[in-house]
Amino acid sequence: MPSKLDDLVFQVEAVLFASGKPLAVKEIAAALGLDDYRPVQRAVRTLEQTYGNRQSALEVRRVGDRYALQLQEKYVPTVHAVTPVEMTPRTLRALTLIAYHQPILQSNLVRMIGDVAYEEVQRLRGIGLIHTDPKGSTLELATTRRFAEYFGIASTRPEEIRRFLEQKLGVAPAVPAPTSPGPKEVAATPIPSATDVPAEAPPENGTPDEEPPAQPPMAS
Repeated sequence: MPSKLDDLVFQVEAVLFASGKPLAVKEIAAALGLDDYRPVQRAVRTLEQTYGNRQSALEVRRVGDRYALQLQEKYVPTVHAVTPVEMTPRTLRALTLIAYHQPILQSNLVRMIGDVAYEEVQRLRGIGLIHTDPKGSTLELATTRRFAEYFGIASTRPEEIRRFLEQKLGVAPAVPAPTSPGPKEVAATPIPSATDVPAEAPPENGTPDEEPPAQPPMAS
């Protein structure tokens, strides 16, 4: 008969499986109707160790302060043939940001679009359009060959993908491209299109080079 801890581990596993996105320990506790999150914290660690020692295609991955039950990276290509590619506008926006700024840190994507980034990264990774690599306490994100094939881009090189997005979708850079390789530190704003840039307003008091009118001479 399973102990209370074992039963809680199974419940945590069920919540992570059903959520389809990374969850914080307190979110898991709330989903289970528990006020004290500390037993859940122990259960998550136990589940993490269990999957680490088990021969399985799944793993418990820590993503920032959240946990996800997901496929191991090496098994993601295996499910491509049976994974539908369906994207909401929110998912497409996240993918566009990743594609344009790649390689980009997940923490920077969170700054751009909020905590929904965690869910979107899991979704895009699950359908094989991006791949993730651990980078300190976060993940480094980049598009895959399947992304290029899906959108009909002839190259998988980041600069070619950026050119495609600029020419075909009207995407314009939000920040200058860095001169050194590595994940980009980007502004926490959406990528604007050319039509989003407002015309420059004229100065309120005339142009800077306008000479002031000559004053009449004082009467003697």
